[in-house]
Amino acid sequence: MTSAKTQQTMKPVTAAKKLGIHDIHYSMVVVTAMNIGLMMPPIGVGFYVACRIGEASPDDVMGAIWPYLLALLVGLVVIAGVPWISTVAL
Repeated sequence: MTSAKTQQTMKPVTAAKKLGIHDIHYSMVVVTAMNIGLMMPPIGVGFYVACRIGEASPDDVMGAIWPYLLALLVGLVVIAGVPWISTVAL
């Protein structure tokens, strides 16, 4: 995702604050969701970069990435559902 798109995604922080959502919590949810999109085959650029760095074929790695994506999705649900996790240290 380009920096302009990321900035557009983060602009709603002020609207989230008005709804009572902590800005750190909102940002963690957005960044985690962007990471999922970055790694999601067949379009995720991060997936292909990781395959290139690891000198592996995307076809060979395709089956191995699903548990990782599942863990990211579970993490996203937990972060979004339990705001205390992202704001406990504040």
